[in-house]
Order: sequence, then C-alpha cells, then structure tokens
Amino acid sequence: MMAKRPLVSVVDDSESVRESLPDLLRELGYSVRVFSSAEEFLASDCVGETKCLILDIVMPGMTGPDLQKELTVRGQEIPIIFVTAQSDENCPYTLAGTRRCRLPVQAIQRHGSV
Repeated sequence: MMAKRPLVSVVDDSESVRESLPDLLRELGYSVRVFSSAEEFLASDCVGETKCLILDIVMPGMTGPDLQKELTVRGQEIPIIFVTAQSDENCPYTLAGTRRCRLPVQAIQRHGSV
C-alpha cells in the first residue's frame, strides 16, 4: 500500500500560477489542490487535510493575510508560504516575521511551467 502524499493547497487568483505550480509540486511528491480564491479554499473539504498552503498575498475579495487570520480564528494551524507577483514597493501588506517570495510570473507565462 502506498503512503498518502502530503497535501499542498495553492490559493492564487492567477490562472498561470494555478496551472503551472501544481506540476512542479507533484514532481516533488506532493498531492496538490488549487483554488482561485481564499473563499473557495475555505468552502472546500481540504482545509483540515492541507499540510502546507501556498498563498497569494493580494487577491480580490479575501486577501492572503485575511485568510491567515481566518484560519487562526478557526484553530487551523497550517504552515503558509506567502507568494506575490508584486514588488515589495507595490505590495500593500507587511507581514511581520515573514519573508515574501516573489513569483516569476513572466517566466511562468512564457514557459507554461516553473
């Protein structure tokens, strides 16, 4: 019997990220689910199963930091990797105690994968 792969959930409003990042994560041995919004993720059955959340900071509706707060209120302690396509100067959020990873969106769009 095969061991269950850890679930990584990707929440990003960018279609190119949602299409390409899962391929890389699956190659690394993870199970992956993608969501176009924080609200979609919260409504899913994946919240309790997610072992790591790759989360866009700036999205329409509920933002990445808003989702982080909601998960904390619900008692869901999921490790989060925040990502953004915005430069530090243009990102309206400061996340204390965190480091941001800027996704190479142009490279993803050009090559169709990470």
